[in-house]
Amino acid sequence: MGKPSEVKDGKKPKLDDDDLVDVIDSVINNSSEQNVDTKLIDKDQDSEQLLATSAKMVVETCMDIRRGENVLIVCDPTTGEIGQALHEAVTERSERVLLIVMPKGRHHGEEPPTPVASLMRQQQVILAPTRYSLTHTRAIRQALREGARVATMPGMTEEMFTHGGMSANFNEIKRKISNLGPYLRRRRIINVKSEKGTDITFEVNWREWKLDDNGICNRPRMLTNLPAGKAFIMPREGTMNGKVIIDGSWDATLLDEEIELEIENGIVIDVKGGTTAANIRQEFGEVARKLRTKDRENVWTVAEFGFGVNEQARLGGNVLEDEKRLGTCYFAIGDNTALGGNSSVGIHIPGVLKSPSVWLDDTQILDGGKFILEL
Repeated sequence: MGKPSEVKDGKKPKLDDDDLVDVIDSVINNSSEQNVDTKLIDKDQDSEQLLATSAKMVVETCMDIRRGENVLIVCDPTTGEIGQALHEAVTERSERVLLIVMPKGRHHGEEPPTPVASLMRQQQVILAPTRYSLTHTRAIRQALREGARVATMPGMTEEMFTHGGMSANFNEIKRKISNLGPYLRRRRIINVKSEKGTDITFEVNWREWKLDDNGICNRPRMLTNLPAGKAFIMPREGTMNGKVIIDGSWDATLLDEEIELEIENGIVIDVKGGTTAANIRQEFGEVARKLRTKDRENVWTVAEFGFGVNEQARLGGNVLEDEKRLGTCYFAIGDNTALGGNSSVGIHIPGVLKSPSVWLDDTQILDGGKFILEL
């Protein structure tokens, strides 16, 4: 500021130009700082409110947690905020809730630490927002046998937890998946094609279709992913032959180059597609080397097939939500024991096709990513 002005004859002197400029700058700067702080506060409050709203929906609508139930929330350092939001929502229903932060895993299907697995067996409800999926683990299977109901949320982020597929009406999704039942019944041969070059055929046991991935998980021994919204099945081992072009996403990667899987008798015998394909070969190869020689080929088992029915789900590079997107389908490679298979390999990774055409025997249900059926 310029030189301080003196007060003469009891009157405050006029400010010179420098004084006025400094005063104006000071007011603008102070106002700007206040606005920034207010926006940050509002953003934090909005984020907390959105997390709380989604957590309440999971607790009340999806899991229907009741008073006095034992509830275990398992998260890792990447999902702590979601875990905390779920903990706060559960405590509105039950005081018997435990929140555990375990170390982040290395890949989907890796077993949780032994103390966590032991705790899972003592629960009635398990909520698992973690970076890598616990769905296809012995720990989850054992908890289900002991009577728990489980919602896994692999790869869940705060943005995913509060938008997209998680904002769907899960009661409506349950209705749509139930309506698929009559079309799946007694159909044994599945053929999937796409304009990108997919042409694959395999057999299924139609009684094994899983139609409960609808987000409503309110009875003992039920298991769901969140966000939910898919119908899926294990291909009959040894029956799949042809070629699959993955053009949507693979694991946590939104693809900019296609992945080609060549499959014989239910086993992937070749993977093509640049850097991503090389990474896939390396990742599965590392898992295979830890297995007995006679079991190593099993890491390449085509373990699961399914298609999405959640119209709110987005294709964004997180397979948890990508495989639920309405009109997509997916194939998963690796462990199929959770679906009754014999490939116990500790890795399970899906890839999503964006616009497939799908036939069940001679009945077409998807045409270029559009459902022909009225769901």
